[in-house]
Amino acid sequence: MPILNDKHILLGVTGSIAAYKAADLASKLAQAGARVDVILTSSAEKFVTPMTFQSVTGRRAYTDADLWGSEAHVLHVGLTHPSSGSEPDLLVIAPCTANTLAKLAHGEAESLLAVVALSARCPLFIAPAMESNMFTHPATQENLAKLIERGAYVAGPAEGHLASGASGPGRMLETPELLGHIRRVLGQKGLLAAKRVVVTAGGTQEPLDPVRVLTNRSSGKQGYALAQAAIDAGAQICLISTVNLLPPVGACVVEVHTAQEMLEAVLAESVTADVLIMAAAVADFRPKNVAASKLKKKDGIPQVELEAAPDILETVANRVPGEKRPRVVVGFAAESRDLLENATNKLQAKKLDIIAANDISSTDAGFSVDTNRVTLLYSDGRSETLPLMSKSEVAETIVARVAALLE
Repeated sequence: MPILNDKHILLGVTGSIAAYKAADLASKLAQAGARVDVILTSSAEKFVTPMTFQSVTGRRAYTDADLWGSEAHVLHVGLTHPSSGSEPDLLVIAPCTANTLAKLAHGEAESLLAVVALSARCPLFIAPAMESNMFTHPATQENLAKLIERGAYVAGPAEGHLASGASGPGRMLETPELLGHIRRVLGQKGLLAAKRVVVTAGGTQEPLDPVRVLTNRSSGKQGYALAQAAIDAGAQICLISTVNLLPPVGACVVEVHTAQEMLEAVLAESVTADVLIMAAAVADFRPKNVAASKLKKKDGIPQVELEAAPDILETVANRVPGEKRPRVVVGFAAESRDLLENATNKLQAKKLDIIAANDISSTDAGFSVDTNRVTLLYSDGRSETLPLMSKSEVAETIVARVAALLE
């Protein structure tokens, strides 16, 4: 997660049973390269200790005792002010109790966390956690509304089993989802801020009968990585997908199965898009006739006649006058031979700005693995060969190149 690398995150932890989740969040943020300074309220210390957070972040954790210690008059300034050389990129309060919400909404400053919240000029991110009746109470909702109006970001709570034994809204979001929201907030002013990007992912599935389909081995991982990288860069994302992977937080997902369904979704969504990235492995052929009932062995081996599936990139390239084409269109070429020749032909025929060519015969790149080795070909004749990288790194590179073209 490069977006978290060397970011300074203040993590406020308040008095909720969900405080144990905050230790995992702090750990994951630190593992991603963030500098995490943790501030615990006195109530939080009833559930977790400063030593827990110091162990997972490698940095000092602060408590209210520090507010009244020798650093009292400058501690909050040291944690939040640019002149200290340690201006935070984000203040996260997770879990955030109803009590802390009320204090934040009314500007109280009786604890170290409250003073820091008043001093900080970075974005404020809140993950509420409390009993459901407390969360739905008009006073809590009014406090949340005040904070949102002031620019705070609120994620959750989720519905589920609560410490009281009841079930309802009040559970703090789990770490992976919180990380997704944090990435989205940190990336809001990125290279693709205010841009709308459509990404396709996965292999299309062309029905042969009600049970069987013709498909391919595309896992969708590269497409999902591209969607996440674009969100990290501040884009609004529409992810058109054929696979059941956990989508990036903030992505609008359109589920499709066949090439025809994907074509219709791409045409509808790309009208208002700045960028289209076709990472999906779309079928070239489909059965001409789909059996109405399951084909049975006792009836013999069926003769399957194929026809051409719709060519999505060609359709986008040849839209009639008046129909909007995205400013930048990126395609993928998964080839088992004549890689660069075939990719170049596709780049030109489909009027692409960039094509990512990858050799699917390689065992360490392409389908069903977490790494990829691609060559980027550009419409102006340039080429760029990338080394073996994670699909996330490939995605970040492509998003950076797309942003450069938009400029």
